[in-house]
Amino acid sequence: MSNNRNYQKELDKVIDSVTEGNLPSLFLHACCAPCSSYTLEYLSRYFDITVFYYNPNISPESEYTKRVKELMRLLSEMPLENKVKFMEGEYLPEVFFEMAKGLEDCPEGGERCYKCYELRMREAAKHAARLGFEYFTTTLSISPHKNADWINEIGERLAAEYHIKHLPSDFKKRNGYKRSIELSQQYDLYRQNYCGCVYSKNNR
Repeated sequence: MSNNRNYQKELDKVIDSVTEGNLPSLFLHACCAPCSSYTLEYLSRYFDITVFYYNPNISPESEYTKRVKELMRLLSEMPLENKVKFMEGEYLPEVFFEMAKGLEDCPEGGERCYKCYELRMREAAKHAARLGFEYFTTTLSISPHKNADWINEIGERLAAEYHIKHLPSDFKKRNGYKRSIELSQQYDLYRQNYCGCVYSKNNR
């Protein structure tokens, strides 16, 4: 499953090329506040970030609303190196269920999850290209339960398709996941106990 690439080192190279006072624009797909916390603390020093909350996989709607409000609260309370903007995508759970047809019984971390990563990252890439951003990426790779090889492979494929640069990532590296837990405690963030979809909830 692993291709032995070091995405953190690849990200370091991009960051090393950033010149002070000239921050590249980054369209950052966010899955939730806890996963965004460390990612924003880290990347806001080097990029002009717009956070994009697009997660039609989340059920029920009350859970979706809770997560988006928590992310907005974090953005308002967390002192970041550079101001971060926020954009919310459309919440259309039927888009997710259509994608998941025939994959309902897949184990967590299987083909359904791969397609879910792609669904959300595609929307981010599409908007990023339309709005003229230099880079796009996702917070998803911070989770120890998410496959960084898949996430980066999808990102690179979408980058070629939409003519935009994908920012390589494996945010769990360098204690990123551990730091996200610390920040979650510091800001008293709601930490959900399932990824988001009904299938992950049933598999808890």
